[in-house]
Amino acid sequence: MANTKSAIKNARKATKRMLRNKAVKTHLKTLAKQLEVAAKSTDAAAAKSAAIAFVAASDKAVRSGVMHANAASRVKSHTAKLVFAK
Repeated sequence: MANTKSAIKNARKATKRMLRNKAVKTHLKTLAKQLEVAAKSTDAAAAKSAAIAFVAASDKAVRSGVMHANAASRVKSHTAKLVFAK
């Protein structure tokens, strides 16, 4: 348990950040699953729109510090191969 005022505040901030980061990561996983389903279907337009949404969310996660830039780059590359290889 935190003893000083600053430690108490830092613990409070860490909890808020953890909850925000968890929400962003969960949203990314949901978009990834939607992308997989759309890529397996025959509808190319749905796959492209799902890919755009997933890439945009990945970029936003990088800007907020939830995801590393290289990890997002790797994910975007895999997404492009998945969607545009057809």
